[in-house]
Formats: sequence, structure tokens, C-alpha cells
Amino acid sequence: MLHGWLWVLAAALAGAMPAHAADGLRVGSKRFTESYILGELLTQAAGPPGTAQHQPGLGNTAIVFAALKAGSIDLYPDYTGTLAAEILKLSPGAGLDAIQKALAPMGLGAAIPLGFENTYALAVSDSRAPGSLHRLSDLAAQPQLRLGLSHEFLGRADGWPGLASRYGLPQRPVGLDHGVAYEALAAGQVDAIDIYSTDAKIRKYKLRVLADDRHYFPRYDAVVVYRLDLPQRFPQAWQALQRLAGRVGADDMIAMNAAAEIDGQPFDAIARAFLTGTQAQDAANGNDAPRSRLWSALFGPDTTRLARRHVGLVAGAVGAATLVGVPLGIVAARRRRTGQVVLGAVSVLQTVPSLALLAMLIPLLGRIGVWPAMVALFLYALLPIVRNTSTGLEQVPQGMRDAARALGLRGGQVLRYVELPLALPVLLAGVKTAAIISVGTATIAAFVGAGGFGERIATGLALNDATLLLAGAIPAAVLALVVQAGFETLEWALRRHRDAR
Repeated sequence: MLHGWLWVLAAALAGAMPAHAADGLRVGSKRFTESYILGELLTQAAGPPGTAQHQPGLGNTAIVFAALKAGSIDLYPDYTGTLAAEILKLSPGAGLDAIQKALAPMGLGAAIPLGFENTYALAVSDSRAPGSLHRLSDLAAQPQLRLGLSHEFLGRADGWPGLASRYGLPQRPVGLDHGVAYEALAAGQVDAIDIYSTDAKIRKYKLRVLADDRHYFPRYDAVVVYRLDLPQRFPQAWQALQRLAGRVGADDMIAMNAAAEIDGQPFDAIARAFLTGTQAQDAANGNDAPRSRLWSALFGPDTTRLARRHVGLVAGAVGAATLVGVPLGIVAARRRRTGQVVLGAVSVLQTVPSLALLAMLIPLLGRIGVWPAMVALFLYALLPIVRNTSTGLEQVPQGMRDAARALGLRGGQVLRYVELPLALPVLLAGVKTAAIISVGTATIAAFVGAGGFGERIATGLALNDATLLLAGAIPAAVLALVVQAGFETLEWALRRHRDAR
């Protein structure tokens, strides 16, 4: 049985790993529309296909920057204001030279100003907002307004805390994902949201952008943040990327954002159209029937890749958790005090939010992608396996143990030939529970670049695209049902085998 689990674990790890070694230029991006597009733009501008690989939607600023420092990616697009205030804690208005000096001791740099600024701002619905509300300072006289702000903006050094202090704002904002903020504002669920100045939906929803009359926000010029050894490792790609300097204007960026969020065009097609000076083909966002578009998304060209990665993550994590959890369950059953400590420890792991655990694992492991996701899923899978193994062994009648010893079996033989076979149904139920839970939890792995069906969910959240959300959620749910059916078939086969004996 042990050899079987080792084979399962080895096969799962092979499935979870990328199809090719990550020896090319690795481009990261954050989890919002513009960053996805810029990540694709940098990937394609670096050279012919295969020169660079895009790892999209890695999360917020802290996660992507940690990935860059750890060497998991080589570059990603960011903004000078974010680098200065959020990451480097520099004085307001710090320029690119000061940012480069602060990044250099970390082995990082910032260069290639792309040619546009994307600053933060607050916006209200022009049709419903009070006529006197045109500046941020006017908000102080409107304490009844409901603010829905992105979670990152709420916690940033250059975000809400400083803004509220500068303007004396009395409102208590609620956290709201940027992907759904515009729709929430249009539906009247909130009165004001934070926006990026290059958002395409500003015009679509006819929003009134409040003037920053006390000049709180610094400049947010788009630049490339990179590892300093990149020009030496990829000289041709770096030279090609230099050609993007000053090439992307604010209107260009707004148009590309609109192509993604309004016209439903894929990110890679938008980037390719900009680089070649052509027009991307419209995706079937509003022209085709929703069912047809969902069908196309469910069985798109990336389905096999996503399924293989998702299955690999789950099987690898659950296989490793079984190899570790069963011995821990045996210890818990035989030594009560030690068992309480073991069960308490694995129970505490379940209380840690999955995104928080993934964020903590990135600096600990020094990488993003498969390994943080695999470790997190492994830790979450331990509790049901340890608990069920312990419970199953405790339910073995003492008389069966005594009879085995009377026949001359030693302690290890009693465990192998009597206790574990009798406890197997309960033990397998724990493994089944861990596997089904892991299928759902593995969708979170996409937020650290581990792939799986969560990629579609993350992109759908960024674009507020219900079709993409369903295209990620439905295969994950089907996979969970398949896993459950597989374990139930195994349990049925074991019962038949046991009854036949």
C-alpha cells in the first residue's frame, strides 16, 4: 500500500509541475485587468513565442513583489507611486531615481517608463451624487455616503488611511473587490468607489471623478520592475523590451482596458493587436449566446493544462498528507496525550485563511507557484486524515487485539494485519474528505501562480465576468464529484473483498 501511495505522489507531482522547465524570461502580473494586459504586453514584446512566459494574476502588490525578490519571476509591471509609498516607504513624490537607489540593495531595479500614468482616484455616479460633490474635500461634508473601496486600497500606505487623514473624512468604507465595484456603484449599493484613472468603465458608467484638490496622491507612472541580473541573462529580450519605453499612452491603455472589460477580448489578443498595430477580434461577449460562450470557455484550449495542474495539486497534496497523516493518526490513537497535541496542531492549521497561508508560505519557501500551493493543501488535508485514522483505530475491539497477540503476533504485526484493515473504512473516509475539500481549496492556488481551474475564477473576478467564473467553478465541482465517486467505488470494492473472505 505504501508503494502505491508513493507512485500516486510521484505521478501527481509530475502532473502539477509545468510542462517545460521555467528557463525562459518569467513575467508576472497582479490580479486586475490592466496588469494582466501589461503582463501580456511585456511577454510578447520580449521576443518570439517561447522567449518569455507570463504568470498572470499572482495577487496583490506584496505577493508579486515577494515573488520578484525570491526570483520566482524576473519582472512585472508596476507604478512609481506604489513602489515609493507601498513597498519602499519613501517620502511622497519620490521619483524614479530615488526608487532605483532604494531597490538596488535588493538586487532589483525599475526602468522602461511605458508612457502613461494610472493614478488612484475616488469616483461617484454623476446621476445620483450630490451636485456639490466635485472634490475630495467635499466628501468631508457628506458623512452619509457609503464608500466601497478595494481591500488593497484600504490597507495601503498611500491609500485610505492617509487619504482620510489628509481630508478629514468621517466615512467608514467597506471592502469591495475592484472587479465588482463599478456594478455595485451603478446598482446603488455604494455611493463612491476607488478607481484607477485608466479604467475603461469610468466612461461606460458616466462617473464623476473627484478632484484631488489637496494633492494627496503621488504620480503613478507605469514602469517595469525587474531583477538586476536580467539584462545579462536575457540581453536580447531586455533590448526588445526597451522599445516599449514611452510607447503606451493613457488613451492606449484605456482602449486596451475597454477591449478586455467591455468587449470581452482576451488579454493576449489585446497585447498582440497593440504591438502589431492591428485590431483584436471581438470575443463573443455580447454577440454570441451565453450558453455558447460558456461552452467555449469550458472546453477551451487551456482545459487540459488546467485540469492536469488541478488534479496534480490535489493528488500530490492528499498523497503526501496520507503518508504523513496516517502515522500521526496511529500515534494519536496509541498515546492519548501526544494525540491531543497532534490533533490540536492540525486543527489549528484549518483556522488559518487559505490566502493568508499562501502569502506566508511565499517568503518561507522563497518561491511562488506549485510549491506554496502544494504545501498549503497538504497542511489543510492533514486534519481529516489524522482524525479518521485515530478514530478508526480506537474503534477496533480490544478483543481482536488480544486474540491477535494470543496467536503470537507482535505489536507491529497486530497493527498491520488486524488494526489497520479493520480501521480502513474510516481511514479511507478521512482521505476522501481531504481530497474533496482539496479540490475546492485548490482553486485559491491560482492567486499565487499555481494554476488549475482557479485561473479562470481569478480572471473572472478581475473582469467581473460570470461566464469565466462558471468556467472555472463548474469543472472544479465536477472534479469533486468524480473524486467522491472514485472513493465510493473503492470503498464498495473493499467491502465486497472483505465479505468474500
